[in-house]
Amino acid sequence: MLKYYSENSFDDEVFHGFFTRLGGVSPQPYAGLNCGTGSGDAASNVQENRNLVAAEIGIKSKNFLSLYQIHSAKVIEVNKPWANLERPKADGFVTDKTGIALGILTADCAPVLFYGRKSDGSPVIGAAHAGWGGALGGVLENTVKSMENLGALKAHIKAIIGPCISKSSYEVDMSFMDKFISQSEESEKFFQAASSKGHVMFDLSGYCAWRLFEDGLKNISLLDIDTYENEAEFFSYRRATHRGEKDYGRQISVIFIKP
Repeated sequence: MLKYYSENSFDDEVFHGFFTRLGGVSPQPYAGLNCGTGSGDAASNVQENRNLVAAEIGIKSKNFLSLYQIHSAKVIEVNKPWANLERPKADGFVTDKTGIALGILTADCAPVLFYGRKSDGSPVIGAAHAGWGGALGGVLENTVKSMENLGALKAHIKAIIGPCISKSSYEVDMSFMDKFISQSEESEKFFQAASSKGHVMFDLSGYCAWRLFEDGLKNISLLDIDTYENEAEFFSYRRATHRGEKDYGRQISVIFIKP
């Protein structure tokens, strides 16, 4: 049985869900609902998992889109579906079309789903893959800007930051922190001393929320679920790396405008 998290800040005309690894057909180490085309899982398993998600949310599989994610700040506008093998290289996408589902794959990075309205009341949606590199580079602000380009009013744009690695699980070295501090000294507040000398703990979701707030968004939610610690429900790149595992699955977060 599939499971996803959502919250009530979006209107009923838009579906959104942060899916877990529960359900699905993939064997270990991808056990469950692995939707990651880039994983070593059998392509047939990944496609069946994606079909299960599409059926759960009431969307045609051909209209269930994802990106070739590259940890960038690139965001594209979606006007029509594409084949999975033709998915563009980017880390955010937006649309005002009904019946096109935007799916973001993660395994510790932050999935961020957006909903807004135009002056005539019609909806605009967006989805972004915010790893530390994309967040630092501006993928969240670029997603908001792309929504505005479609007519969304910034004052009406809402964002939800989904399950990702939490500060208590995200230990990095000082050179990592320097990348953020060199861009903005205010970033320092998202780092806390670690027990290991020369290391700090990074608050990815808090940093993402701050970037969006600084960009002018006032309605920002955080689900505050740690993908690293919650193994039963989520894949985690860092957990797999710490264990020396060869590969890991990816969960998917989805948003679409209902027809």
